[in-house]
Amino acid sequence: MSGFNSIFAVASVPMAKLYYEEFKKQMAKDPTKKLRIATIFSYGANEAEYDEGSSGILDEENSEDTSALDQSSRDFLEAAIKDYNEMFHTNYSTDSDKFQNYYKDVSLRMKNKELDLLIVVNMFLTGFDATTLNTLWVDKNLKMHGLIQAFSRTNRILNSIKTFGNIVCFRNLQKRVDTAISLFGDKNAGGIVLMKGFKDYYYGYEGIDGKQMPGYADMMEELKEKFPLSEPQIVGEQNQKDFISLFGAILRMRNLLSSFDEFVGKELITEYDMRDYLSRYQDLHDEWKRKREQGESTDIIDDIVFEVELIKQIEINIDYILMLVKKYHDTHCEDNEMLITITKAIDASPELRSKKELIENFIAGINDVEDVMKEWHDYVAEKRE
Repeated sequence: MSGFNSIFAVASVPMAKLYYEEFKKQMAKDPTKKLRIATIFSYGANEAEYDEGSSGILDEENSEDTSALDQSSRDFLEAAIKDYNEMFHTNYSTDSDKFQNYYKDVSLRMKNKELDLLIVVNMFLTGFDATTLNTLWVDKNLKMHGLIQAFSRTNRILNSIKTFGNIVCFRNLQKRVDTAISLFGDKNAGGIVLMKGFKDYYYGYEGIDGKQMPGYADMMEELKEKFPLSEPQIVGEQNQKDFISLFGAILRMRNLLSSFDEFVGKELITEYDMRDYLSRYQDLHDEWKRKREQGESTDIIDDIVFEVELIKQIEINIDYILMLVKKYHDTHCEDNEMLITITKAIDASPELRSKKELIENFIAGINDVEDVMKEWHDYVAEKRE
């Protein structure tokens, strides 16, 4: 998910090394998979199977001193920090004062989303809070207090896009998770703390109060039945409210389902039709905003909430629009269907709607243009002057 980053917790320094080197190898093979990756640890903590009676509290790593590391581990960390220095034009090392500053810099860049992935052993699994951190990858035998602390790194809600954190375990920790939640929270809190499965959200499920909760498939069926795209517009204030409420719920559910691999290919709607619905949603957002500003507000209008952040998450950027413009240009500007597609794509984007006139004026003058991309950049530069 764009705009967020993650931590990968592993069992030992040798494992951190193996994963770090594998990531580098994979990125060298395929530059399109380029990620900004770092690792940090301060001593050769190896995985320990805690006694059944222990709390599972994670050992603290010293953020100021690497002297406890063996030479092999220190050499690997030094090489990883060298990669970091090249990436961010810094000058850190495993020397005590420079390592302390490396720790602070890594922490800051994680919070500022400048790092995509941080590989750790124990460090950053307790006390570190960043609202942009949305996934914890786990290849480590966590339990009890340590498990709760580590999992809690992802639960800082940021906005309507990040309403939950993702935990991806490469080990079977289900029993340990259930035990930890039962011990440190309400015994019935499992359903609240943990997300339900893909099928529950996709097909619906029965709530705690016995009420049937609609799934994504139900919502999409209702959308197409009540608000078909064959109808040119949605007429009537109550109908508009119903559409805004339903489509907002669909956006929230799609955001939730996007964390499941099973959702790919099961969206039940084409990208083209989705942009159509997004365009209508945006039109109503602008219309109802205008009504509020002009004092036409009523109870029904005041009750409406638009999922603006979730619309922005569905990326329709200028590069995508220019790709469509190039296709339109290649037809000698005669493909009216492509022109309609471009207009709908612009209308579906909160960012591009404000530039609609600028883009349309550019399209109107591209008949004799050879390089659409170059012409666009020249056009924008000219308008700025």
